[in-house]
Amino acid sequence: MESSATTEGEVPIMSVEHSKHVENPGTTPPQPKVEILASVPNAPIPDNAVATTVLITLPPGSAGSPPHRHSGPGFGYVVKGEMIFELEGEPERVIKAGETFWEPGGDVIHYQGANNLPDAETVYMATLLGVPGQPVLIPVSAEELEERRNRRAPRP
Repeated sequence: MESSATTEGEVPIMSVEHSKHVENPGTTPPQPKVEILASVPNAPIPDNAVATTVLITLPPGSAGSPPHRHSGPGFGYVVKGEMIFELEGEPERVIKAGETFWEPGGDVIHYQGANNLPDAETVYMATLLGVPGQPVLIPVSAEELEERRNRRAPRP
């Protein structure tokens, strides 16, 4: 087997042995398409953040998790279906398959991540950058919701 030694920072070159799966090694395959779906400048990332990626499947009509917060920011993508998404201070909105969402985490309450479809699943994934040692999802008490009700955007 041919080895591919590299110095730090270099990307290893594929060995001859690994290239045998290519049908015509002399041809150039189509290049991947890369699209930026979301970008947040100066995201508030906690020191020594723990990155966690989750896949959530909401049954038809599911209300999702109760109001909660995350210790750091999160990026998400709806894979299938439609999600009702609501953060403190923002009106609820529907995010459809192929669309993204962002939440800053920290003190902001995440009110809703519900399935907007009564007859089909909704699936979304999120990558959360949290404070080490803290849970990914921190429930908010009924008392705190009442204290902060003036921060919630008017409901439709």
